[in-house]
Amino acid sequence: MAAKPDAIALLKADHRKVEDLFGKYEKSRAKKADIAKQICMELTIHTMIEEEIFYPACREAGVDSDKMDEANVEHDGAKALIAELEAGTPDDDFYDAKVKVLSEEIKHHVKEEEQKGGIFSLAREAELDLAALGQQMAARKKELMAQFQADGLPAPMTLTMKAPPLGQASPAA
Repeated sequence: MAAKPDAIALLKADHRKVEDLFGKYEKSRAKKADIAKQICMELTIHTMIEEEIFYPACREAGVDSDKMDEANVEHDGAKALIAELEAGTPDDDFYDAKVKVLSEEIKHHVKEEEQKGGIFSLAREAELDLAALGQQMAARKKELMAQFQADGLPAPMTLTMKAPPLGQASPAA
């Protein structure tokens, strides 16, 4: 029986999966809606397990609070775009642009987490029990996947953004 992945291996596998989905979206014509839905599901679950389990463990272990704060703000920016995508369709104005910007935001976020001196290397240096965290995260991921496949994605909850809902201007002619 194969060993269960540690927390960082699980998160990196999620990163690669979403990168692949963004690539498929760019090349797709007919299945854009399905691929976008899958991207939103994967990212929603990923951010939830990071915010509920991995990030609190990192903070408790003393991982740089500025890096952790930036990661939370990046998550909230992605959540806003995920909400937009969930509320729209590929036929909507700006839909492809929103997917592209989300892809770029996620690429930046992944780089920040995975680079030398990033959250993942700091978590290893802090000697977190990555195997135990990985098991906890895998169980929560499985639970969320089943829940969201049955009930759909919940409305995103931001941790760092408190502005009132934005108004919408008419596009310039």
